[in-house]
Amino acid sequence: MILEMKVPSPGESIKEVEIATWLVKDGDYVEKDQAIAEVDSDKATLELPAEASGTITLKAEEGDAVAVGAVVCLIDTSAAKPSGDAPKAEAKPAAETPKAEVKVEAPKVAPAPEKTYATQAPSPAARKILDEKNIQPSDIVGTGKGGRITKEDAMNAVPSMGTPTGGNRGSERTKLSMLRRKVAERLVSAKNETAMLTTFNEVDMTAIYDLRAEFKDAFKEKHGLGLGFMSFFTKAVTRALQLYPDVNSMIDGQEKISYDFCDISVAVSGPKGLMVPVMRNAETLSFRGVEAEIKRLALRARDGQITVDEMTGGTFTISNGGVFGSMLSTPIINPPQSGILGMHNVVERPIVRNGQIVIAPVMYVALSYDHRIIDGRESVGFLVAVKEALENPVEHLMGGNAKKALEL
Repeated sequence: MILEMKVPSPGESIKEVEIATWLVKDGDYVEKDQAIAEVDSDKATLELPAEASGTITLKAEEGDAVAVGAVVCLIDTSAAKPSGDAPKAEAKPAAETPKAEVKVEAPKVAPAPEKTYATQAPSPAARKILDEKNIQPSDIVGTGKGGRITKEDAMNAVPSMGTPTGGNRGSERTKLSMLRRKVAERLVSAKNETAMLTTFNEVDMTAIYDLRAEFKDAFKEKHGLGLGFMSFFTKAVTRALQLYPDVNSMIDGQEKISYDFCDISVAVSGPKGLMVPVMRNAETLSFRGVEAEIKRLALRARDGQITVDEMTGGTFTISNGGVFGSMLSTPIINPPQSGILGMHNVVERPIVRNGQIVIAPVMYVALSYDHRIIDGRESVGFLVAVKEALENPVEHLMGGNAKKALEL
């Protein structure tokens, strides 16, 4: 029986996928549920499992865009599973036959033409121009009679900027994946179709550093999770979104949609590029809950197991460029959302505290927002609310009791 394997729908809005990689060859025997291909949609890379066991015949090439529901391969389910490779007889080297000696004559080289005044020297007018340009006559091919360098040749000559020597100058052209093309399309759309502005602030991270130093070992021992920055930032963001609900809104045509929940998209780097999985109802999560969900989503993104549903939606995004060493950036809005918070690296900097100059761990934070729906008061107020929560987390994020908030 010949089974036609069709492209399953990865999501409601996805109409086609791209064959990224075939994991099997034409004519191979495959087992049921064996991964036979990786397919790219505009939201994720997914594995395509074999629907039955048998011999496979491929019907699409790598890089082909295939409509959802189209046939991509055939599986002959009546084919018997190979029992194993038969032993191969050792091939005996064929006896070498003596080769007739062939005499190759050296190619004849025509004598180089003798340099003469006509073939090398520029005219007096050309000489003056070449001197002004600091160009040697030997670097120019003359177009005058007998190869003489004319005034026009000198005027058209371009000074050499140096010729690279000894280095590789190769290049490679590869097709962007469907996911990468979709990311590029969305980023350009965000720049062109939103009134995006960015506001900045700085955060004294001393209080968070002190809390992590005091409780991270106990937190790790009890919950099996690291106590990182992301739980503090997620809690600070959800608090600020509830104080400034316009930042948790988005435009749909001529209407504004506001949400009473905080679905926080977290930008993570996966093997296929940037992915943005979503923490649902992050406002209800504890510190342990946030750390557990971020770890789960990051591992799934790293292993290529993230699903479209896990990356769909989101009302606000947090992007942590600091893990790569970024000091400051202007993050791009993740449409149709209206705001994104950019985190950066923590560097010891001099700051003024209680009238004294002290050295403190400081992070610059950036909020990019859509000015069509968020005014300056809301955007600045939101970022200040994030700052005050991070600088005084026990009061604003932990209800005055750090141990209880960390479930220790």
